[in-house]
Amino acid sequence: MAFGTRGLAAAATAIGVITLSAVAAPMAAAAPVAPTAPAANAPIRPGVNTTTAGGGTCTSNFIFTSGDTTYLGQAAHCAGTGDATQTNGCSAGTGGIGTPVTIDAADGTKRAGKLAYSSWVTMQSRGETDPDTCAFNDFALVEIAAADADDVSSSVPFFGGPTGLRDAGLPLGEQVYSYGNSPLRLGIELLSPKVGVSAGDEGKGRAHTVYTLTPGVPGDSGSAFLDSKGRAFGVLSTLNLAPLPASNGVADLAKALAYANEHGDIGHIQLVPGSQPFTATPVGVPAMALAAPAGPALGS
Repeated sequence: MAFGTRGLAAAATAIGVITLSAVAAPMAAAAPVAPTAPAANAPIRPGVNTTTAGGGTCTSNFIFTSGDTTYLGQAAHCAGTGDATQTNGCSAGTGGIGTPVTIDAADGTKRAGKLAYSSWVTMQSRGETDPDTCAFNDFALVEIAAADADDVSSSVPFFGGPTGLRDAGLPLGEQVYSYGNSPLRLGIELLSPKVGVSAGDEGKGRAHTVYTLTPGVPGDSGSAFLDSKGRAFGVLSTLNLAPLPASNGVADLAKALAYANEHGDIGHIQLVPGSQPFTATPVGVPAMALAAPAGPALGS
C-alpha cells in the first residue's frame, strides 16, 4: 500500500500508522535559459514549498523552462482533491490547469504561481489506460510569474546540481540524494538534506523505490532526487507501507518529462541544470545525516 506525501492535512490520517519515526526531444531544441539569481540567496529555488489551492503543501523539485517561461516542478498529486491513498493519476480527483499555487519563497515572501501542467490532468483528459503510467506518472509544473523570473536559481540546496537528466534505470544499491522541506521539519534546514539507496525499479522503470535515513513525510512530496553523479532522476511521490515499509516511491523524471512533451500543450519542456556543482558531501551537513541507511536486505 502507498499513499501520497503532500500537505499535512491531506495525509495526517494515513501517516498515523508510522508517525514521524514519510519521444525523444526535438533534435534542434534550444538550450534552456539559465536563471540568474545567485544560488545562495535566491528566493525561488528547488526545495521551496508550494501550496496548491484545494490540494496540499509540497516541496518543489527542479526548475524547468519552455520557450521563455520558467516553471517550478512539483508532484501532480500536490493538486489532488481526494484522500492521501488515492495515488492512481487516471482516476484520482485533482485540481485543473490554472489552479492557483502559492510559492513560499526562501526570502519569506509569497509568490503567485499557477498549475500549468499536470500528468494527472493530462492522463485523465486523454483517457490513459496503461496501468504503470496511471500508477507512477506523478509530475506537474507550476508557472512562475514573469516578474519573478529574475529571482530564480536552478541549484538544489546543499548538494548542488542537477548536472543533467538521468534517462536510465536506477540499479539496486545506488546511492541517491534528496532535499525534503516539509513544514514538519520546523524550518530546520539541516534536517532537509537526505542520502539514501535504491531498492530497485518498478512499473517498467516509471518509478523507483528508495530508502533514506529518514523517509519522506507529509509535505515532502515532489522533492528532488539526484543520482550518484548529481543527475536528476526522480520526484518523491509516495510513502510505502508494503511491501517495503517506510520506503519511498519516486516517480521517474525522464519518463514523466517525455510524457509531458508528447501529450502536454505547453511546448517543449527542459530541465535547467544547476548553476552550482554537485557534491555528495556538502559543507555543514553532519556526517550522520549523509550516511546511507541500512534498511532491510535489498533485493530480498
